[in-house]
Amino acid sequence: MERPGAGGINSSEYENVSREKETSEEFEANAMASLIDMPFATIDIKDDCGITDVPHINLERSKENERISKDQIKKRKKKQKDYQPNYFLSIPITNKEIIRGIKILQNAIIQQDKQLAKAMTSDGSFHITLLVMQLLNEDEVNIGIGALLELKPFIEEILQGKQLILPFQGIDTFRNQVGFVKLAEGDHVNSLLEIAEAAKRTFQEKGILAGENRSFKPHLTFMKLSRAPQLRKKGVKKIDPEVYEKFISHRFGEEMVHRIDLCSMLKKKQSNGYYHCESSIVIGKKPIGLRDLINEALHRERMSLKSKVKQIKELLLKPETQARIRRELFEGISVNNSNQGNQIDFSANLT
Repeated sequence: MERPGAGGINSSEYENVSREKETSEEFEANAMASLIDMPFATIDIKDDCGITDVPHINLERSKENERISKDQIKKRKKKQKDYQPNYFLSIPITNKEIIRGIKILQNAIIQQDKQLAKAMTSDGSFHITLLVMQLLNEDEVNIGIGALLELKPFIEEILQGKQLILPFQGIDTFRNQVGFVKLAEGDHVNSLLEIAEAAKRTFQEKGILAGENRSFKPHLTFMKLSRAPQLRKKGVKKIDPEVYEKFISHRFGEEMVHRIDLCSMLKKKQSNGYYHCESSIVIGKKPIGLRDLINEALHRERMSLKSKVKQIKELLLKPETQARIRRELFEGISVNNSNQGNQIDFSANLT
């Protein structure tokens, strides 16, 4: 038998290597094809990791598969480019102790710099943002309402019958532009993160663009410089930490979560200062007022009614339905004309 030279391989080894290479390439191609077909794969990766470009894939595919893949990428890129959230899931802050503490904080800041008054969040709109999303029309809003209702059992499964209580303590900022009350550390943070992830998944599975590139950080905003653009012209570009120094470790109180709302960022706020609310779900064991129960029941009835109206519209737009309507109308007109002719003949006979 002829011995191979240094670094060489004999014919049988070459065949094994070739066979393994072909198997590897086939497996890689099949795996990639499966990933391409997965809904929202690109969106999920972009949301979680902040990826902005689709990575280049150097695989041999048919021209048809390449065309389909490029079309999908273009559509996803366009959706991401046009993505401007205008709705959000809100956990309203209703504990009067927390609201009172934030008002004291805001007044203390305003006393030090009166021009910051316009940057303050109104007490009627204090909330925790759970998820942001884009809903472009009434149909998408209805889909969002349906997703919120479907989210409720997932939240109940996460909480396992326990009440979600959120304790607030201390102050922090986002790049010295947004001032917020911090959520204290504890197991409640993990529960809230799980609920936020379940919400994101539920809404995305409905085809709704939802979520942000940055990771979810629950916070209770009390001021935002962007609310008063004129401040920058006056030289106020950052929130000075000294204005909230006395509250840096202050305990504001605990919020017992009992409701999650689907709210609009752009529609006119309610008379109490809270955002326009499209729908709500009640969670937890806190005794709920009759009004909350009625609202939830009305939202469910509204969803059912709008779904039926949509089905009727779709039915009326079908060609066979329209043809049948025209046929029955024509038959009705013919019958009326025939009856009128008979009446004329009958009258002539009488005369």
